[in-house]
Amino acid sequence: MHSRVRPFVFAVALAALLPVRAQAQTGLMADLIKDMHDVHGKLVALAKATPEDKMSYRPSADVRSTGEVFLHVASDNYLLPAMVGAAPIPASTGISATDLSTLGKFEKQTKTRDALVSELNTSFGHLAKAMGGVADSRMDEKVKMFGQDMTMRQVWLLTVTHLHEHLGQSIAYARANGITPPWSK
Repeated sequence: MHSRVRPFVFAVALAALLPVRAQAQTGLMADLIKDMHDVHGKLVALAKATPEDKMSYRPSADVRSTGEVFLHVASDNYLLPAMVGAAPIPASTGISATDLSTLGKFEKQTKTRDALVSELNTSFGHLAKAMGGVADSRMDEKVKMFGQDMTMRQVWLLTVTHLHEHLGQSIAYARANGITPPWSK
């Protein structure tokens, strides 16, 4: 096959594998979903690059460990869509949108690195499905979140910026342990 044709064939094959909704969605939500997928990939790559014994690393006693940060991201990937009615929280998580102490219990679990990666992937799948079900036409809808009046736009922007906050935290933890993020090598 000609070398210029291969990338085109690959791109067409990849596009065929994407969910129809993701292909059809445009506008702000499509941009947020794309960004969320980018953060998902980086967090999973970072989790896979982190040795098992470094999952318990915490820079000080009063902050989350590396593994707890990954579980915090997963917990909020389940919680935030549920708080605005976009997707129910899977019962298997034990997380309740009305009892936020359940988040702490979820985040304090001791899991292997592979189990953390699996949880991240599952939670991001949940988040992607929830975000994919929200059209841009709903962005001005009012919702209550954490006792505040917000628009759906604010909720989804908060969701994605939250992911970036913890990606940055995870990068700092990794570098403190001599781990270079795989995409930075």
